[in-house]
Parts: sequence; structure tokens; C-alpha cells
Amino acid sequence: MLDINFIRANRQRVENAIRNKGYVDEIDLNHVLMLDDQRKELSGQADTLRQERNQISAQMKNGKPDQALIDRGKAIKKDLSEIESKLSEVESSYIKELKTIPNVYEDDVPIGLSEDDNEVAEVVGELPQFKFEPKNHYEIGVMRDWIDKERAAKVTGARFAYIKGDMVKLQMAIVNFVMNSLSNEEVIKEIIEKNKLTGISSKPFTIVLPPLMLRTEMYDAMDRLEPREDRYKIEGEELWLQGSAEHVLGSMHANEIFDEKDLPVRYLGYATSFRQEAGTYGKDMEGIIRMHQFDKLEMESFSTKETSRKEHELFVAIQRWLVEQLVLPYRVIRKCTYDIGKPDARGIDIEVWLPGQNKYRETHTADYMTDYQSRRLNTRVRRESGEVELVHTNDATAFALGRIMIAVIENYQKEDGTIRIPEVLRKYLDGKETL
Repeated sequence: MLDINFIRANRQRVENAIRNKGYVDEIDLNHVLMLDDQRKELSGQADTLRQERNQISAQMKNGKPDQALIDRGKAIKKDLSEIESKLSEVESSYIKELKTIPNVYEDDVPIGLSEDDNEVAEVVGELPQFKFEPKNHYEIGVMRDWIDKERAAKVTGARFAYIKGDMVKLQMAIVNFVMNSLSNEEVIKEIIEKNKLTGISSKPFTIVLPPLMLRTEMYDAMDRLEPREDRYKIEGEELWLQGSAEHVLGSMHANEIFDEKDLPVRYLGYATSFRQEAGTYGKDMEGIIRMHQFDKLEMESFSTKETSRKEHELFVAIQRWLVEQLVLPYRVIRKCTYDIGKPDARGIDIEVWLPGQNKYRETHTADYMTDYQSRRLNTRVRRESGEVELVHTNDATAFALGRIMIAVIENYQKEDGTIRIPEVLRKYLDGKETL
């Protein structure tokens, strides 16, 4: 959520964000500002009446009050009740509409109103060459008895799968590789030095197994609850299944104050996530790309306003390092204003080449939120000066396990359906070179 004073001081930037993120038909900025004016006026009226009420109460303690004082006290009580009721209504409308205003975007974000306006910033790696027609991951998965969607459909319905055998071992190898790497400060230093990042901490990530559910209040404060039709709610409870680990990582310090010396705080969360994938029926039905249930390794950080953009750049550098360790061809996408999302100030995607589909597919995203989330979460930092201010937040995919396994399977496939194991994963698979 944006600060109302920031909106007033930067109205053109906010109007640009509303227009270029595609919210122009949903938000009336003039009405929000009018509600703020009404809120301030009613609050001032209420404060004046309370002050007069207190003065009358003080006078009544000094002896028997005259009738005029009694009558005035009754009138104040009635007027104050009416004003407080109206103030409550205005406050509710004001907060509701203020929440709809998107975050402003960074100057280097491409302007665009569809995914087609995203920009390819860099293409890395050579596409694999095969002496045979490469299969897609699902063909290989069924042939090797690694993926069973038919039995999953019998048990749970469409867009679920049983993952079996060596594919499970592959997932666990990737998980261990990422956890060991990002919890190692020497690896973080290596990534910082390789990418010539300056003025940024090499503090490693704390590994977290987070809860898989969160309360409505926290989901809303993260500004990740909408669209609700894409979320799973627990019937009869104000609880939801999380849609990605950052939803429960970013909210874990709500209403807390960090000490500046402790920042940045970096988490690597491993969680099974749930999305209804509303509106995608008929898309990617073959294989395990758009599943209702999937496992992810997600990065989250809390930092000061001065270092938050550098945190974002570090997260993108980490994503690239992880993909490069698996020696997968990829490209970096600068997401346009429409595609970065409502709370984001900047967004970067990484797309890995999938030979079985003959195209690049998104495997990673990195979201830079500034203080947009922390304002609603009330997550703050006490600076060395003693001043308390909002922290800045970042989140980014380390690996979406399903998608990165698809990339490994398709890029490292052999004609007989066996899979060469990327070298960095072999020590987590008993030294095997092939699955």
C-alpha cells in the first residue's frame, strides 16, 4: 500500500502506475483523495468535540453543573456519536480504495499493457542439439513411470500427479543443492563478486520450512490474496492454503521491528504450494506445468530502503547462478508495467529453454516491492539513529521444482529416455551420472 502523503506529492507517478499497470478503469484517484480530506475533516471535528467534552467533565467535578452545561454535554455526546459513525464509514472506504492503488514502478521498467511488451534483456547458453527428435518431459515421465496423472485424477481430480521413483530423487537432489549453496556465505560472496555487486551484504540465507496456511488478514496484508478465485480457502475457517512460500515468509515479521544491524534478513523457504490456476483450463494440460499443487524453493528478504534495490539485483544474480550451475540455456526478461503486478516496483523473469516444447518457458521470477507490502504488514526497522521506518521487501524463485525438473529432463535426455544428471547434482545422487 502506498502512503497517502507520497501519493499527493507524486501524483503524476501514481497516475502513470495506475494507467500503465492496467488499473485505469478500476481506480478513481480523485475519490481516494476526497475520502482522505473527509477523513481528516471528520477526525478534526471529533477531536474538537472530545476536547470540549473533557472540559465539561472537568467543570462538572467542581460542583453541581448548571443546566446549560448538562444540555451541552448531551449535545456533544449525540454529535460525537454521529461524527464517529460517519468517520468509521469514511475510514473503511478510504482504506479499501487506498489498497487498490498499485505500487509505482522503477524508471527502467518497460511500459506495456500485455506480456508481449516484456523485453528480452539477455540470452545465455547454447541450445542443445539432438540426433533424434527430443521428447517432452511428460512422454519421458510416463515411459519411465515417473509421472502418473491418471491415478492422481482418480484420487484428487485433474491437475494433480504422483511423482515417483528417480524423479523424486532428482527433486530432492535439487533441493539439497540449493539449500547447501544459499546457506553458504562463500557462495553468496562468489555470486556478488561475479556480478560486480557493491555495497551489499554476503549474509547467507536461513532455511525455513514454513506453514502451508495463513490467515485472511495476513494474506491480504501481503497483497497476494487476490485474485481469490485462484486461491484455496479452508471451509469454515479464515485460513487459506498458501500459493507460494513468500506468502508465509513475508508475513512472518508482521508488526515487528528489526534492528538495523540485523538486516538484511534472508530466508529460503521450501513449501508445497497450491493454486487453482483459474482461467487456465485447456492450457498446458499435458505434463506437470500448471498443477494445482507444486513444490517451490523461494527466497525472501527484509532490508533497508537504501539496499533493497541491490537485494533485488542479488536475487536475480542468484537465480542466474543456479540455472548456470545446471548448465541450462536461458534468457532474462525485463517485465513490463502490466506484467510486474500490483505490488511490484520492478520484476525480472528467467525463462529456460525446453527442447520438448521448442521454446523458452518461465521458471523464475524476482519481485521488488519497496515498502509497499511492509506498510500493511507494519514491519519496520529501527535505524542506528533511533528512527523507526518501514523495511523494504524482495522475493524471488530459487527453483520451482516441477519446472526445473522439466528443464533438466528435456535438456539432458538421451534417445533411450534416460537422463544425464547435471554434474553439480551427482554428489546428491550417490555419484550416478544417469537416471
